Amino acid sequence: MNLGSGPQPLRLFPSGAKLPPHRKPATFGKVEGRPTQVIAQTLTIKLPIVDLRNLAASEREIEVRRLVTAEAQRPFDLSKGPLIRGTVLRLGDEEHVGLLTMQHIVSDGWSTGILVRELATLYVAFCAGRSSPLPALPIQYADFAHWQRQWLQDEVLETQVAYWKERLADAPALIDLPTHLPRPAVQTFRGAHQSLVLPKHLKDGFKALGRQEGVTLFMAMLAAFKVLLYRYTSQDDLIVGTPIANRNRVETEGLIGFFVNALVLRTDLSGNPSFRELLRRVRQVCLGAYSHQDLPFDRLVEELHLKRDLSRNPLFQVTFVLLNAPLRPLELPGLTLGPVEGDNETAHFDLTLQILDTEQGLTAAFVYNTDLFEMRGC
Repeated sequence: MNLGSGPQPLRLFPSGAKLPPHRKPATFGKVEGRPTQVIAQTLTIKLPIVDLRNLAASEREIEVRRLVTAEAQRPFDLSKGPLIRGTVLRLGDEEHVGLLTMQHIVSDGWSTGILVRELATLYVAFCAGRSSPLPALPIQYADFAHWQRQWLQDEVLETQVAYWKERLADAPALIDLPTHLPRPAVQTFRGAHQSLVLPKHLKDGFKALGRQEGVTLFMAMLAAFKVLLYRYTSQDDLIVGTPIANRNRVETEGLIGFFVNALVLRTDLSGNPSFRELLRRVRQVCLGAYSHQDLPFDRLVEELHLKRDLSRNPLFQVTFVLLNAPLRPLELPGLTLGPVEGDNETAHFDLTLQILDTEQGLTAAFVYNTDLFEMRGC
């Protein structure tokens, strides 16, 4: 969603140009010291099958969770690839677990939905003996990356940088959350989470308030989260980060790739505002950030000349995520499918509030760094 006037749609190919027909794999190496995407014409992926049928049911469940976690933690070689891998765990003659793992550099949350839909389409077609029905892609991710570098310069770049420099002038370097443990000299990413369910009537109330005040559910929940942070920090100048899909051009909607960007949402809570006044402040902050979402976060950090600190993330250490487009249950002929949970816990930030908007209500998960916080009183 692009709430600003924004640039014109991508125009990468002249009239009559031959478009790239297939989804092409990539690796990442260095050319003259700079990271460079290397696109391959073909890709071969091995699909090992691990047979667990000889284990007792209780042992099999434990082994599945162990293998899921181990697979999620196994690193990729960016220069050699492939950056996607799969494994099949055979639990019985008609029961299997499929593991599909991608390196984050080639994928994001939006991409997962695309991949699942395309896999389902291919599965149905191949079971029927048909060839791939997937349409040719109008552009590749590399085309978008090239276009973005060409577009994001001169006046466009100056406008984006100027906005963020003004918004973040004299910004606090840290949200001073009370931690159970002293902050390590070098940031770690060990994590855990606590979940709770907010009932449907509470979600409906938030949405009704949002309609009255002209704010989205995201803005309303973010305002509530900022009030919670104020309670624990007593800071009235609060910065929270949030990911944004960054697909505000129609040509990118069907591409698998890492488009997501991080937005810095700084809110002034001074003056003891009412919650309605806070909603207005949050709305203004969000709309301004959405209109200037094209500046990559790493470029923003570079432009601000921030003093780097290995103990924490720059600009923000707390994030807020609202997932309002969960993956729909996948239905394939002859198969009954369900998710399998692993035990992998990673905290990319000190604290993250993830909220999933479902028909039953809101599922909230607080993901926290276990080198800073301990589970107490739960």
